[in-house]
Amino acid sequence: MRRLPQQQNNSNVARERDERADRRQLVLLVGGLLLAGGFVVAIWQHFSAVQYGYKNEALRQEHARLLAEQQQLQLALDEAAAPAALERAARQLGMQSARATQIGGARRTGAERAAQPAAALAGATVAGALNR
Repeated sequence: MRRLPQQQNNSNVARERDERADRRQLVLLVGGLLLAGGFVVAIWQHFSAVQYGYKNEALRQEHARLLAEQQQLQLALDEAAAPAALERAARQLGMQSARATQIGGARRTGAERAAQPAAALAGATVAGALNR
């Protein structure tokens, strides 16, 4: 028993729009985009953190290398500024040790020593008056 004909003509049948289905599809699309955007941001932050970690490690190694170089340079400076090294370098240049008569302040009298600070003080007061 067949109630419907085998071939029906539905060319004039218009489908009604289901607005709830459209809204549901829009909500799912926006939710999916937000979720995908969140994943992209999380991946970007992860790779940035890894990159900063590599940069940090490289800077730590460079800092350690520079500290070691600074210690070596300070040691070389201390060795070069040692009195024995300075004396050896002076002798290589042909210099001789100073004698007591060559040092100007070695044979001052007590009056000359007392007069020097007074003269320096007088010079300071004149310089102070000129600066005003």
